[in-house]
Amino acid sequence: MSCFGNIIWLIFGGFVSGMGYILGGLLTMLTIIGIPFGTQAMKLGIATMSPFGREIVEMEDAGSTLNMVFNILWAILFGWEIAVSHFVHGVVLGITIIGLPFAKQHFKLIPLALFPFGKELR
Repeated sequence: MSCFGNIIWLIFGGFVSGMGYILGGLLTMLTIIGIPFGTQAMKLGIATMSPFGREIVEMEDAGSTLNMVFNILWAILFGWEIAVSHFVHGVVLGITIIGLPFAKQHFKLIPLALFPFGKELR
């Protein structure tokens, strides 16, 4: 069932959203300072392309000082806009019965969009 959900997700906007994150990550990686942020944007793009059947998992070094600093910078610069976007899309999709599974996936991506350092979608 998750394969079918991912195919529908890709057709109705997941592919375009994922490619947007990946291209934004590549542009961010043009500067040396932006490499860690670009890597996280690309990770979020891959997660956005196939969210069904996956879950967010914290890595062992999730609580490290460097990850916390990067998460704060990410949340201020990029994360809050991405999280608000996923929230709005989730609310709009949640209004209809047929959109509930897709709304659930948007809500699942919010924590990863806010604080991506130290987390993975497996």
